Amino acid sequence: MKNPWTTLTTTVPYDNPWISVEHNEVLNPAGNPGIYGVVRFKNQAIGIVPIDEDGYTYLVGQYRFATGRYEWEIPEGGCPVGTDPLATAQRELKEETGLVAEHWTQLMDFYLSNSVTDEYGVAYVARGLRQEAAEPEDTEELKLKRVPLQEAIDMTLDGRIKDALSVLALQRVGLLGARPI
Repeated sequence: MKNPWTTLTTTVPYDNPWISVEHNEVLNPAGNPGIYGVVRFKNQAIGIVPIDEDGYTYLVGQYRFATGRYEWEIPEGGCPVGTDPLATAQRELKEETGLVAEHWTQLMDFYLSNSVTDEYGVAYVARGLRQEAAEPEDTEELKLKRVPLQEAIDMTLDGRIKDALSVLALQRVGLLGARPI
């Protein structure tokens, strides 16, 4: 489909290693002048739902600076655009939980907030888990919690898990149920 927006000018008033912010002078679909701001991400969002042989999954708890809240989430990380998302998922799972998985399946891909950002994400299911030592980054102070998979899904329904990537991935696993992933 043809883009109904016309971009007249684009400036980047803010740029750092993770994001840039664009200010666009535009003509909107009706032909009227306007502005459109876009946050451009330099990483893809990666999430992993690890499921062990007993039907449990692993959640990571951490304080999130941007929201000012402590949150429980699936293991997550950032994959530099243009690099292999699966390799990033494998690294992030090990870093945050110490888990190494034998089997990986892509669960879904998605845009997290496509009205104002281009943040793209990929989620995986990891199985055949073995425990090794976690290797968190110095920006991470993490707690690990092993919970029944259904409890984690319930946490997305009752608001104990609010992180969008976690909600999407866990509910997708719940919707697929017994179907092979």
